[in-house]
Amino acid sequence: MANDRHHQVCPVWVGYLLASPIRAFFQNPQRILAPYVTLGMSVLEVGPAMGFFTLPLAKLVGPSGRVICVEIQEQMLRALVRRARRANLADRIETRVCDPESLRVGDLALQMDFVLAFAVIHEVGNPARLFKEVQSVLKPRGQVLVAEPKGHVSGPDFRETLAVAAQNGLAKIDSLRIWRSHAAILERV
Repeated sequence: MANDRHHQVCPVWVGYLLASPIRAFFQNPQRILAPYVTLGMSVLEVGPAMGFFTLPLAKLVGPSGRVICVEIQEQMLRALVRRARRANLADRIETRVCDPESLRVGDLALQMDFVLAFAVIHEVGNPARLFKEVQSVLKPRGQVLVAEPKGHVSGPDFRETLAVAAQNGLAKIDSLRIWRSHAAILERV
């Protein structure tokens, strides 16, 4: 995993497939997220695509919580916002366009209770920089769920991802079993 190498981002058309309700039979967002996300929390979602996890996150944080989504593709965010409006959840979701160099979350220092990075780290050119930004927005003892698809990321590559996270202040505290994914819970140290 070299720093700053070019990675292919998920094509927009794949976003429609990823947001399919059929996916929930295999990767149920409620079951995956409920142990970590509760009412009133502030959550950062990195690379939400069209919001497969975003809408369940918004339900879990409730009206007093917030979900901030950072995505490099504006078209994905527009689709996410449409879906959030239809679900009457748009009031607790904020979207931001980021860029390859930064998540653009410097204003969120020490504000997030939880960060979700699901199937996105392998698309990032500089994972160390991303993990440093994630660590900076987390409250003390804040947690991160990192999951990578087994079809794109090998076991050794995922372990290397976790090592990069640890070098940037995010220690693995648990492994998770998620269909066709390598997954772990990390905590800000």
